[in-house]
Amino acid sequence: MELTFNIGNQQAVNINNVAGDQTIQGGQQGTFLAGEPSEWAASLVTRLHALSLPSEAAEAEAVQTELNRARPDHQSIATRLTRLTEALSSAGALAAAGESLRGPLMALAGWLGALGAPIMHMLTG
Repeated sequence: MELTFNIGNQQAVNINNVAGDQTIQGGQQGTFLAGEPSEWAASLVTRLHALSLPSEAAEAEAVQTELNRARPDHQSIATRLTRLTEALSSAGALAAAGESLRGPLMALAGWLGALGAPIMHMLTG
């Protein structure tokens, strides 16, 4: 007997597609932010303005502008988000604002794939 799985588009923090048994020790958790990358960037811009962080908001606006291009430059977005995450971390804004900044940053880092790994590492410690 042959069994075939056709798995379509999935959106989640953790997806485990396994053949056979899987055991997870300690559980899995994460934050999922629905939407599109340009929406995540817009959310980030709004939150940074609300926190009175104008230079950081300008960096996020540049990310949003790049995302709205027909062919966004992933490397440019990763560089800007890395710089932004470093600035927010060193200023203590990530700790103070918590998930309101971390959520969109993690969503964008996940969208970037391998280019977003350093950002994800900064956000998860």
